[in-house]
Amino acid sequence: MFTGIVEEVGQVVSLSGGRLAIGAATVLGGTKLGDSILVNGACLTVTTLESDAFWVDVVSETFRRTNLGDLSSGSRVNLERAAPVDGRLGGHIVQGHIEGTAEIVELRPDGADGLMVYYRPPSDLMRYIVGKGFIAVDGASLTVVGCDGQRFWVTLIPFTRLHTNLGERRSGDRVNIETDIVARYVERFIGFATPPASAEPSPGGAGS
Repeated sequence: MFTGIVEEVGQVVSLSGGRLAIGAATVLGGTKLGDSILVNGACLTVTTLESDAFWVDVVSETFRRTNLGDLSSGSRVNLERAAPVDGRLGGHIVQGHIEGTAEIVELRPDGADGLMVYYRPPSDLMRYIVGKGFIAVDGASLTVVGCDGQRFWVTLIPFTRLHTNLGERRSGDRVNIETDIVARYVERFIGFATPPASAEPSPGGAGS
């Protein structure tokens, strides 16, 4: 489990086929082979450790669902280690299971220091996004300011822009999206709780 509090912005060192190497420092502390690290919000397993980098394997499904295929040498990525059991949940519950990507459609100054960013996700994800709810964008836990039928928007404070890669994003860029897991579970439970439509009684009743 993760919290969506980005610990470090790493840099892609190598991307060859399904092998991805990322230069880092903070997230290497205490990390062992087999541990999970969020890379732009995608939960990936550390397969090789070096003094200043780690390697992960990226499968085809991950490339299909995320923006990791857009990366190249030098790309900056948000990184977070799994949350310790005794740690604070500073953001929200993030699984690292990316549901799709959203396109940045507009950036607009918001007050003296804020930046309002508008995203267009796949239409099937909009039903899970609500105003003042949680969302993870490239692994960063953010509060949804508002949404309509096609877009949602958030305000990025200076600290977030400085300590994640979100401040570098421009219109047309793709970001990874993970909606709040609670909404998806509620939808699933309601679906199972809805009884099937009763069959039409046969002519003449049960005794015929």
